[in-house]
Amino acid sequence: MENKTYKALVVEESGKDVFVRKIKHNTIGSLPAGEILVRVKYSSLNYKDALSAAGNRSITRTYPHTPGIDAAGVVVESSDGGFVPGDEVIVTSYDLGMNTSGGFGQYIRVPAGWVVKLPPGLTLKESMIFGTAGFTAGMSVHKLTASVKPEHGGILVTGATGGVGSVAVGILSRLGYSVTALSGKSDAQGMLKKLGAGEIISRDGFTGNINRPILKARWAGAIDTVGGEILATAIKSTAPLGIVTCCGNVASPELPINVFPFILRGVSLIGIDSQNCPMPFRKEIWAKLADIWKPDMLEDLYEEISLGELDYKIELILKGQLKGRTLVNLDR
Repeated sequence: MENKTYKALVVEESGKDVFVRKIKHNTIGSLPAGEILVRVKYSSLNYKDALSAAGNRSITRTYPHTPGIDAAGVVVESSDGGFVPGDEVIVTSYDLGMNTSGGFGQYIRVPAGWVVKLPPGLTLKESMIFGTAGFTAGMSVHKLTASVKPEHGGILVTGATGGVGSVAVGILSRLGYSVTALSGKSDAQGMLKKLGAGEIISRDGFTGNINRPILKARWAGAIDTVGGEILATAIKSTAPLGIVTCCGNVASPELPINVFPFILRGVSLIGIDSQNCPMPFRKEIWAKLADIWKPDMLEDLYEEISLGELDYKIELILKGQLKGRTLVNLDR
């Protein structure tokens, strides 16, 4: 088995700070140590994957490397009693695809502590339509809905056409919340309406009052995926005792805000870290995604591609031009 070859997207450094991406054949023996060997059926494209594929050393220290922080497939070998060959499993987060060979290859080998058995009600394909983005959306929804109920008012979702945002819109709509979707993509209204957004507002002009210490309360809560001035505006516009979650910094890692929304309205800002989510909580979120949180329009969220089509999609996501989820079929 160790000499068996498989296809993978490999990122190589061809010169100082010059990186190229190729489809190559690796051997299973070249994979890192771990208790579980998985034949990957599906993966998905995330912003962190694109950064790794572009040679960002804050994500991946050494090259050549195979990115892919998401993988779903079938156990081939296991030295852990919790898994047997044939088990359908999900592997996301931890170090997968960062410094451990990831889901953009047909095989991965990982520690058993990284692996989640596919919950009933979810197919391998559906699990990767969600992927890390959908899992992050689920964590955000969990934190927000613990305190904010549909009758308290509407919810703002920023970056609503991205992976996290689009899934969050779908879940919140399914749970009966009134959702306002913020997007910079004028051609995405049809998609967002299908997912259940009741109102769609443009990113243009949203942060026009950024210098004001507090703004008119518009939402009972918010799920922010972009950071920067958009997150600051969302916080300032949240009603008393509202919840705002944040999970991204594609706009900016800086937060230009004062303390007034927190001490005058009691707004709570909750950070979402899916990479180091404890396993019991991780299983709980996946179980809900497979059941009561599963959006009715899940099939409208994604585009399915092959490994050979990844390069183009990586460039799109780096430019902020990718909508919804990109599913990678490792058998195509």
